[in-house]
Amino acid sequence: MEPFRVLDPNLPGRMAPGLCALAVMTKAPQAGRVKTRLVPPLTPEEAAELNKCFLRDTAAAISSACSRRPAGEAREVQFEHAGASHSEAATAACGIAVYTPVGAESAYTDILPADFSLLPQRGDKFGERLYFAVEDLFNCGFESVCLIDSDSPTVPAENFEQAVELLSTSEDRVVLGPSDDGGYYLIGVKKPNRHLFEQINWSTERVLNQTMQRATEIGIEIKLLPTGYDVDDDASLRRLCNELLANTTSADIAPHTREFLASFVTRKKL
Repeated sequence: MEPFRVLDPNLPGRMAPGLCALAVMTKAPQAGRVKTRLVPPLTPEEAAELNKCFLRDTAAAISSACSRRPAGEAREVQFEHAGASHSEAATAACGIAVYTPVGAESAYTDILPADFSLLPQRGDKFGERLYFAVEDLFNCGFESVCLIDSDSPTVPAENFEQAVELLSTSEDRVVLGPSDDGGYYLIGVKKPNRHLFEQINWSTERVLNQTMQRATEIGIEIKLLPTGYDVDDDASLRRLCNELLANTTSADIAPHTREFLASFVTRKKL
């Protein structure tokens, strides 16, 4: 597999007009460093494997949304980084993994689709990392940006496609994908508005409402996507198992996660 393109915001590329970055925020899936709130019932190794499944499913949904080219459009996107040029058939969006730590690029081999690019995270606090990801992606030449969490594997491609469409307007707005724990699984913006990421009580049930309040304070229109949910504790893991293993959802929803959970339940009787 060819190495992923690593974007450098200091060497901005030329993007086609209207191109949206669908960017999943991710930490390299290493045992003991990801999904630690799921240990137990999972072992650190199982938690890391589940994290890989979440990322595979989210990235596949993003890639599917990117492949749905707007009617009548045929464009070329030019990327120029470190003196190299890359051309590919353009869609309305493209998939990015905003990752940490630097040096872990090889961890995403066989996890991300080949058409994804990587962008290193920077910043210390969570809100800083989100804002700097937005800023860096705009510096790379994207016209709009969606940041997507890697804890919501059941969010369908249609939600991401809807976000891209909502951001295709010329008017400034923020698109939010609410999570039923009071946070959000997606935030989409047309400008790098730092205020949207300030004075937020991260990892609480107040995140969505506070973000909407920040948007109102600076006069930005708010658009909401269908609600999803994060999987970050034992209760939400059981919910995910019940949803995916009861055959009540479409087979194309989170297939990698579904396969892992089926094996895990058989072995551990979750």
